[in-house]
Amino acid sequence: MQAIKDKSLKIIKGRFEFIATPHLASDDPNEIGIANFIIICTKTYDLNSIIDQLKPCIDKNTIILPLLNGVDACEKIKTLLPLNTVLNGCVYIVSRLKEAGVIENSGNIETLYFGVDGTPGQELLAYETLFKQAGIEATLSQNISSVVWEKFIFISPTATATSYFNNCIGEIVADEQKLNIFKLLVEEVKQIALKKNIALSTDISEKTLTKLKKLPFETTSSLHSDIKSNKSQTELEALTGYVISEALKNSMSCPTYEMIYKDLLK
Repeated sequence: MQAIKDKSLKIIKGRFEFIATPHLASDDPNEIGIANFIIICTKTYDLNSIIDQLKPCIDKNTIILPLLNGVDACEKIKTLLPLNTVLNGCVYIVSRLKEAGVIENSGNIETLYFGVDGTPGQELLAYETLFKQAGIEATLSQNISSVVWEKFIFISPTATATSYFNNCIGEIVADEQKLNIFKLLVEEVKQIALKKNIALSTDISEKTLTKLKKLPFETTSSLHSDIKSNKSQTELEALTGYVISEALKNSMSCPTYEMIYKDLLK
């Protein structure tokens, strides 16, 4: 936070970079005041504490948009803040904190989806316009649950496989046996989505594999990076454990997830 206050926020993308200078950069909710619209971009394990920290910024009219890696953030926030409008959403981006105040975008995709299941009101259309005016590739969706799950069907197997094999995506794509494990993970999480009556593209498996192959060779998941760094907290539960718990709830099996999850818990 102090680095952003002192030098603004630097974004690096390949040979290009730009500086973003926010009107206010603060971790003090009392300094920020009541917000009309809050975007939450934390790790999943920090969600409850962040909502608690943000309460001085929230009144009954505040709209909240979580952009987390899992698929249940919206439900969790609604439980904590039942009077607020909580949108669903997701973002496709490959980025890392290079150093304090410096973000590196190393991928070839940077798109944001948000919305509700149903017809959005004029207020949400206005926020879509604001995103686009800021140069963000944002799409307001009327079927956001499907969009979020289609991303989860990509990131959950990707995070699980890269962490299990301790490989970047390019190494997994180049190894037929490892790629087959990835495909099994995709099928298992897809079946859970269908069981939950999530509408998916008929070619979701093929689309997911295509996304994987289009990423730069050295790309990996944040879960893999966190596990390699021996971080005390990771998103293993949100990205891998969640699939197993949902399978159990629906009397289903996911043997590939179960095998890998047990190994990653060691």
